[in-house]
This record gives sequence, C-alpha cells and structure tokens, in this order.
Amino acid sequence: MIQQAIEQVLAHGDRAFVPYIMAGDGGLEALKTTILRLQEIGVTAIEVGIPFTDPVADGSTIELAGQRALQNGTTLKSVLATLASFAEEITVPLVAMTYLNPILAYGAATFARDAKQAGIYGVIIPDMPLEERDIIYSALQQEEIALIQLISLTSPAERIEKLAAASEGFIYAVTVNGITGARSNFANELEAHFAKLKAASTIPVLAGFGISTPEHVKKFASFSDGVIVGSKIVDALTNNDWTTIEALVEASKK
Repeated sequence: MIQQAIEQVLAHGDRAFVPYIMAGDGGLEALKTTILRLQEIGVTAIEVGIPFTDPVADGSTIELAGQRALQNGTTLKSVLATLASFAEEITVPLVAMTYLNPILAYGAATFARDAKQAGIYGVIIPDMPLEERDIIYSALQQEEIALIQLISLTSPAERIEKLAAASEGFIYAVTVNGITGARSNFANELEAHFAKLKAASTIPVLAGFGISTPEHVKKFASFSDGVIVGSKIVDALTNNDWTTIEALVEASKK
C-alpha cells in the first residue's frame, strides 16, 4: 500500500510527502488529532516514531521528543493499541520507525499482527543491518508489512544494489552523514547519488534527514520521488504551528 500511495502521487505530477511524528509526545491522546489533521492536509503517508531509550539515529529534537514521550509512559504496545482504536479513520499508510529491541521484547509475530491492526504498512528499523533481517522479515511478510531499508551517502555501489533489492515500499535515502535534525547545507553530489539510487531501484526513492524548509522540499523533489520531514514537523507540532507544516506539504505539490 505504501508504494501504491507514493506512485499515485507521482502519477499526478506531485512528490510524496511523509511527515515524521513522535508517538506519545504531548500524550497518546494527541495522536489521533495529529494523524487525522495530517492526512486532511494531503500527506502521502505518516512515519510514526516509537520512543526508545537509546536512539542511535536521532538528533536532539527527536531525541528530546522521545524522552518526553517516555516520561508520559509511552510504549510500543500502547502506541499500537492507540492507533488500532481509530484505524478505520486512517486513510493514509502508516510507517513505524522503531528500534529492534522493542520488537524483540514484544515478539516479532505478535508485533507484526498488532501493527497490521493499527494501520501500519511499513517498518523502519535503523539499528538492524540487512544481514539480520530474518529476525523479523517472515513475520512482517505474513502481515504484508513492508520492511523499508535506509541507504546512506557513503554506501558503496555493491551495498546500494543489495539494499535496493531488499527494500520494500520505498527506499529511505539518507541525505546527510550523521543523525537527524534540520540542516542549512547539503552535499553537492546529492543529485548524482540519487540518480544512482533510482537506477538501482524499482521502487520509489524518498529523501530524509535534515529537510526543514519548503525550499529544501522543492530541491529534493526535483531529483527524488519525495521527502520525509522529521525534526521540523516535531518542532512545529510542539508549537501547534500548522502553518509551517502546511507550507512544507504544499511545497511537494507541482
């Protein structure tokens, strides 16, 4: 469903826009309001972050949001239960961004079953290398949940080919070397890097990490299939700043 949702947007000449939100930041009771509002303003899919005590990929904005969510008592189980409570109202595919330990503690098969009931159509596990994917892959496959791979700027050609072949739904193309967070500058060779990724892939390629302005969205939309925006969305939600969010989404339209 994720790939189809992105391809539908591309067919209209637009680019995919996927906001990242931290589940439980502001309380789990805010999750329904946020997701329904995001789909109302035209996002393609929503990446739902699961708070974790030791996040390796998160910059300060998302790490602090995760800490607030954990202080609110948020768990993977409570997030999935909350999402399931209004799943019939969710019209865009959800992607869970979580780390491996919470899934192992949950049980792979049980997690996959509950995730499907919660409207999750894809999973990103940044601390799980491709070689370890069998830990979870069959359980996800059983529920038709895509296992999305991240590809870094430093990945050699052979590694890109392996990751592109294994990724489902879309490729998460990391646009910076380092952790998440708003940036003002990006590497000059990005366009050539994305050309390599698109040549290696049969599924959409989305850009993520550091994208924080409408200008960034338009820049990446010119050579990718869409963008994932995290820290800026998290900041805007904290400040109830929907004007900023709407401007970012609008920048992905033709």
